[in-house]
Amino acid sequence: MAWVTAAFALLLAMPAAAAVIELTPGVGELALSPHVTYLHDTEATHSVDDAWRQLEAGGFAPLPGGNPAFGFQSGAFWVHAKVVNRNADEPRWLMVQTYPLSDHLDVYLRYPDGRIDHQVGGDTLPFSERAIRYRHPNFLLDLPTGQPVDILFRVQSQSSMQVPLVLYTPGAFTELSRDAQFAIGLYYGILLALFFYNLVLWLVLRDASYFWYLFHISAFGLVLFCLNGLGFEYLWPDNIWLADKSVPLSISLALIGMHQFARVFLGLGDRWPAGNRVSIVAIAAFVGFGIAAVFVPYRLITPAVSLAVLASIVWITIVSVAAVRKKYAPAKLFLLSWAMFLAGTAIYTLVAFGVIPKNFFTEYGVQLGSALEMLFLSVALSYRYASLRNENERIVGEANIQLERKVAQRTRELRSTLDKLGEAHSRLRESSRRDGLTGLYNRSHFHDAFERLLVSCNEDRRPLSLLMVDLDLFKSINDEHGHLVGDDVLRTSARRIGQALRPYDALLARFGGEEFVIVLPGTDLREAVAVAEEVRRAISSAPCESQHGPDVRVSGSVGIHTVVPGTIDDIEDALQVADQALYAAKANGRNCVRTSISAA
Repeated sequence: MAWVTAAFALLLAMPAAAAVIELTPGVGELALSPHVTYLHDTEATHSVDDAWRQLEAGGFAPLPGGNPAFGFQSGAFWVHAKVVNRNADEPRWLMVQTYPLSDHLDVYLRYPDGRIDHQVGGDTLPFSERAIRYRHPNFLLDLPTGQPVDILFRVQSQSSMQVPLVLYTPGAFTELSRDAQFAIGLYYGILLALFFYNLVLWLVLRDASYFWYLFHISAFGLVLFCLNGLGFEYLWPDNIWLADKSVPLSISLALIGMHQFARVFLGLGDRWPAGNRVSIVAIAAFVGFGIAAVFVPYRLITPAVSLAVLASIVWITIVSVAAVRKKYAPAKLFLLSWAMFLAGTAIYTLVAFGVIPKNFFTEYGVQLGSALEMLFLSVALSYRYASLRNENERIVGEANIQLERKVAQRTRELRSTLDKLGEAHSRLRESSRRDGLTGLYNRSHFHDAFERLLVSCNEDRRPLSLLMVDLDLFKSINDEHGHLVGDDVLRTSARRIGQALRPYDALLARFGGEEFVIVLPGTDLREAVAVAEEVRRAISSAPCESQHGPDVRVSGSVGIHTVVPGTIDDIEDALQVADQALYAAKANGRNCVRTSISAA
């Protein structure tokens, strides 16, 4: 029995065999993170033979929580996977590290016959050295059918240590790169459109806010260009030094633009002088970071700059809230815009430090947040200019009363400014008529259009029908599936309502939240009920598809009020009656149509 016990103890002491990853036919893409083991070589002294011995001795461990991001760490990381290719049609695979900023990469393939293939990569080599010209480091692997192959991957970098490895067939990688490049191109297309749009406004208005907004767009676009590996791919593919320095330099420029834009837009010099001085110190600090980035090693300057980004996020939020509390109306839009951008930036920084795992939303959250932020800041700038225009009009009024002798001179000075503001306002007016989520007319435009239609109704002695549409139980969709799914439901419902109304001369707008409003000129109550039923059926015709969650079924309730010529000449009265009919529809079980007559 003693020998049995000893044998059993020996078995327990032996390292567990690494799980074999099988590449079966039909699989074109496989993330390796859930299947690999790793070893942290804290001194970066292990040779490949040392790593093989550590692997055989059981020195490798699974990734903690399957998270391939370790943050800023010293030394080197070794990652191991054992794969068997069962797909005879795909003997060559491409392994991609979906993080573009690693310095030194080594890939070792060990075949059953003992042969070892070694490849190198990383941004310390010219871009042309990569297997495929792509922004992420990549390696072509020969995986003979049915043979187990050990993959040993080593990364050593002054940047964040991240090893998100994915295997692709050539066909799957072609589709991935095409879709990824399209998405990135779309993002930069939005940034370019906003840049040139606001460049025209700056050239016309010569407002410093527009200049620093342009500076912010350009600098932050450069940051993402570097972080996505596009700078190394397109701008400096042979300049290893610039590839190493571009990230901290571009981040420093972006933060200078962030703080300066916040100072100018919020008017900190007048509203909060102490906060303005702190922002100036922050700008000076990032100028220092930018200069230091040229001389200080990447591993020291980049974590420092990244921590300073988080501090800047907190500070800009503080000054935004302070401006809101001081009753500066444009600050509310500014705070909303920055909340989207700062959330995305904070998430990306936390991924770099290994605090949160890397996935699609954490990796591209900064792009999504920044795109929304740029759009909202354009609106905020126009709102700020409207406020300035109102203030100028007040000053003109005071000047007319107190300084009559200078009226003519002041009028000439202000006329030029007001003309320029009018031109800018007219260009912005069209974009302000539309709801940003659904593309329908917004509530403000609806009020103007409905008032004109109501006047025509009374003058032409023709009826006019008003339909209020509300998506049933929409709050529960947001609560259960999240606001992104809710937004998809709103867009789909708006599209279906619009398609149902194509045969009719209808005015359709998003009234607010999940509520839509329809005006049917020249339509009596009987005809309006038929149209409402078409709308109701269109909304619930099929589940609403979402890219952010499950398909969701939704229905709509409709309230109708027909305005008889000469009975109502106030739009608020008409809306109130239609809303009462909508309330009756929802009170009678939802997903139905009720008229103001039936609700009475």
